[in-house]
Amino acid sequence: MSHPDTLIAEDLLLLLMDDEKGRLSASSQAQPLLGGALLVQLALDGAVEVEETNSRWRPAKVEARQVAGTDPDPLLAGAWETVAQKPRSAQDLVSRLGKGVREQLQDRLVAKGMLERRQTRVLGLFPSTVWPAADRQHEQQVRQRLQDCLVAGAAPDARTAALVALLAAVDQAHKVVDRGALSTGEVKRRAKAISEGAWAAKAVRDAVAASQTAITAAVMASTAATVSAGS
Repeated sequence: MSHPDTLIAEDLLLLLMDDEKGRLSASSQAQPLLGGALLVQLALDGAVEVEETNSRWRPAKVEARQVAGTDPDPLLAGAWETVAQKPRSAQDLVSRLGKGVREQLQDRLVAKGMLERRQTRVLGLFPSTVWPAADRQHEQQVRQRLQDCLVAGAAPDARTAALVALLAAVDQAHKVVDRGALSTGEVKRRAKAISEGAWAAKAVRDAVAASQTAITAAVMASTAATVSAGS
């Protein structure tokens, strides 16, 4: 079994980091993606929900909900407190919650023995920190569950489906599995079907869908800003 104390955001980070080089692929997407992962985990825990709205022009707001009898993870507790300050749109929250969280997650994964912190130099001159894999057992278990769902067609549990939805938001779902005889397009379609499937209560699916849309929008805005600055 996987570690019961790993967050979805930690699993996501492990999947997207190069085990040997210790660097994150798609690092420019990390802030909204990891913030979205915290928001999705809060939704799975019943700690947030998305308001109903009929307006095409006003984004739905995410609101905090009290959950009794739980001893929350400190990172999740901090995320919940941010949501609880006032209702905010998912797009606002994924960037707000994701600020600085990558470094916190890497430190946690080092403490759990899954990553190693290593100092290196870029071009032999500039100091840099990399985070290669130290123990891949948990990551391999997570990948196997994704493989079972995205390639073999198994029904996902709620956590795995949420992870698929987050990966699909940044077009990475097809890159974390061995596609076998399937095309990239087929794996992407399966990821989309899982994301939109009836794997959780409507309130949770609404929050996941809002997070997906927000992550995609934030990544597109960041990419457009980068292109504009370079032209």
